[in-house]
Amino acid sequence: MFASENEGGQGLIARGVVVSAEAIARKRGITRQTPRVSVTIRRTALAKRPLGRSELKHFTDWKDGQPGTELNFKFYRQATNKIAGISDEAAAFLDEFF
Repeated sequence: MFASENEGGQGLIARGVVVSAEAIARKRGITRQTPRVSVTIRRTALAKRPLGRSELKHFTDWKDGQPGTELNFKFYRQATNKIAGISDEAAAFLDEFF
């Protein structure tokens, strides 16, 4: 789990398991809407080292295949809150922070 740095968070804060997920209804009258979801997560570990925008900012070669680049691209390319799937390599990279 990453705490949104756009909203005062610090980046990677914890690891967890999704316990429930529920779609949030779209608002009427708006044609283009990003799908929204509410999730409940059971925390299983706290991050022991920082990993946020400043630590990932040098991973900018989108085609280099590095797990840090994948995380930078998925989480920091746009300043929005998001849920993203990650590769096994990126998951192993994140293991180093717990």
